[in-house]
Amino acid sequence: MSAGIVTAAYIAASVLFILALGGLSNQEKAKRAVWFGIIGMAIAVFATVFGPEVAGWSFMLLIPLMGIGAFLGAVVAKRVEMTEMPQLVAALHSFVGLAAVFIGLNSDIVGTHGLVGAEVSIHEVEIFLGVFIGAITFTGSIIAYGKLAGKIDGKALILPGRHVMNAGGAILSFILLIMYMGDSGSWTLYLMLIIAFAIGAHLVAAIGGADMPVVVSMLNSYSGWAAAATGFLLGNDLLIVTGALVGSSGAILSYIMCKAMNRSFISVILGGFGGPTGPAMEIEGEMVATDAATVAAQLEDASSVIIVPGYGMAVAQAQQSVSELTRRLRSKGKNVRFGIHPVAGRLPGHMNVLLAEAKVPYDIVLEMDEINDDFPETDVVMIIGSNDIVNPAAEEDPNSPIAGMPVLEVWKAKTVIVSKRGQGTGYSGIENPLFFKENTRMFYGDAKASLDQLLGLIN
Repeated sequence: MSAGIVTAAYIAASVLFILALGGLSNQEKAKRAVWFGIIGMAIAVFATVFGPEVAGWSFMLLIPLMGIGAFLGAVVAKRVEMTEMPQLVAALHSFVGLAAVFIGLNSDIVGTHGLVGAEVSIHEVEIFLGVFIGAITFTGSIIAYGKLAGKIDGKALILPGRHVMNAGGAILSFILLIMYMGDSGSWTLYLMLIIAFAIGAHLVAAIGGADMPVVVSMLNSYSGWAAAATGFLLGNDLLIVTGALVGSSGAILSYIMCKAMNRSFISVILGGFGGPTGPAMEIEGEMVATDAATVAAQLEDASSVIIVPGYGMAVAQAQQSVSELTRRLRSKGKNVRFGIHPVAGRLPGHMNVLLAEAKVPYDIVLEMDEINDDFPETDVVMIIGSNDIVNPAAEEDPNSPIAGMPVLEVWKAKTVIVSKRGQGTGYSGIENPLFFKENTRMFYGDAKASLDQLLGLIN
């Protein structure tokens, strides 16, 4: 395949990637957008493998490796549950970071043959940046995976002088870059690699569970910039374009999510710089339990119902039961809608995907800003596995870790039903005063089992 055809294929793939990103902003077009991305990637891989730069023994080695990778990817894709998607995404980000590290180290070993003058300096900066960003992405993604999978404590690791340590590591890395460009030797690159590994792990370890959706999005951005840096190293225009698309879109999404949580973007990146301090507000009252028969009667009497799903729904795989409950209530003429917080679950858009999978109509799935004003006129709010996104402490307690975060104001409804396994505080470890309010009733048990009980009572 000639270089001209490869360039044309890369342009076509880039256009398809842009169309894919654009289409994902609309639920009805999302499926087609995913196919744009799949076709674009297929074109990119085919053009690269059969391009003029891959020939001989490298081609013979590349084909079986691609086959192994494709097989492993298919096996993982079939086995992974929707509840495990956040940690899978974090794990995949780590692969991108590690690839950038290996490519940068390989470029250092190969050297700067054929480059002269300023080209040498530019190439060395590309190597250094690629390895630096890739190393941070790799270890940061591993820590994020561990937290999301429950293998590492979700609480923020707050070390004394943590910001000074991070800043010191960044400054030392910059000094090593100057030394590397001054022909001090490859040891400077390897020392920076160790420092970057430590920075990446520490940055994410210092971020609490409540901010993990932003972390996943942020790591997505890092992996994009790592890919772009790799593209510059390899002289691959498609990697540069694709990396820039992923990096910029991930950064924009992280910023949007930070605004939705009333978080400073820089604060989250730096591991929660600042933040509220002081004792938490005392909670008065007690949790009052309810049963399926009572909840069914309340839903039967209600004319308006808002369902707020969270990660607990995903864990219980209750989306199909939620969809069936919605269908039955709507068939009775009730106004049933869904309230989705931007950071519901542990992955951006997690709840939207689950509800779409269960065939819940798109037009009744509303974002927080679209539905928050309607809670005072709502008869019943049913919360399924949500905690922080419906926590009134965000508005009432200035010392809460989520103080100032916009939340779904469910407590303003006439009746609030909380479907929850037990009396625990949830992933972030923050107590929720909502559970103690007079108009709240706790519907304990596995979400799917509880909903199936309701379905048996609501015909």
